[in-house]
Amino acid sequence: MANRIIAGALAAALVFGLGGPAAAQDKRTFTFGYDQPKTTGYGFAADVFQKKLEELSGGALSINQFPGGQLGQEPQMLQKVRSGDIDFIITATANGATLTPQMGVLSLHYLFEDAEHLKRAIASPELNGAIKALVDETVDGAKVLTLLTLGFRNIYAKFEIHSVADVNGKKSRVQATKTEDTHFPAYGVTPVHMPFGEVYTSLQTGVVDMAENGVNVYLSNKHYEVAPVMSFTEHEANNNVIWVSQKTWDSLTDQQREWVAAAAAEVGAREPAYALQLELDSAEKLKKIGVKIVSDVDKSGFIAAAKPIQDRLAADLGPRAVEILGIVRGLK
Repeated sequence: MANRIIAGALAAALVFGLGGPAAAQDKRTFTFGYDQPKTTGYGFAADVFQKKLEELSGGALSINQFPGGQLGQEPQMLQKVRSGDIDFIITATANGATLTPQMGVLSLHYLFEDAEHLKRAIASPELNGAIKALVDETVDGAKVLTLLTLGFRNIYAKFEIHSVADVNGKKSRVQATKTEDTHFPAYGVTPVHMPFGEVYTSLQTGVVDMAENGVNVYLSNKHYEVAPVMSFTEHEANNNVIWVSQKTWDSLTDQQREWVAAAAAEVGAREPAYALQLELDSAEKLKKIGVKIVSDVDKSGFIAAAKPIQDRLAADLGPRAVEILGIVRGLK
């Protein structure tokens, strides 16, 4: 009897002893890259995703964040996520358009009437569904989990912009999309493509006369040091997506996929309002350190040049782009 008890105890010890390492192996930590500082909306999105994923999975799934371009600029990370070398990334939809050009429809100028329209659209299940369907149809190696936004993009330079006439004949760094390459020449601007990490030096040396981005991105990357005037043209929404590697997605169980999707949905629900407020707060910080903010830009000339381009560009991009344009307009 005693021998049987001892044998049973030894067997139980073996089971529990093996169970410990097996349980440890179930815990997974994924890479999550983005090329902006953690102080931006990207960092907030990553934090929300991480917290929700850990909560839903009971700590079994987590992420290790790599902000500030540690894993490469967005074009490089897009290739790495498709190859499975990075698990999750955030990119601008404009950079996503290098993989699937129809995503560039979200970069159409003056597509969103105001911040409320932008926030409503980004949270829309219909718009998110159309973007996910587009990527599933046209991109190998990666999926989109949710849309987010950093607010509106504005032009910054060493000079003030009060109307479209002030940008005529200037060179501007723009994102490498057909959308940008069509809109900016309509204002008399020569578009110049370069990675985001080269913008500071290019403004400093005069390779470009101006650049454009969100207020917080401009503040966080200290571009005001070389371009101390930001003019609120609000010409384009600074929209973004969270991507997951197909390799990573395929390695997850159905339950784990539900957790990942729910964590992304939490980002989509919470990030836009945070980002839009962050833009307002960042503008106040910039004013306090002496940056000139031109808030009374006459946008009429920009809008007159941009609006007629929207339908033609969407049609040129493809049927999904036309569908997405219709969805956004229907949410006004």
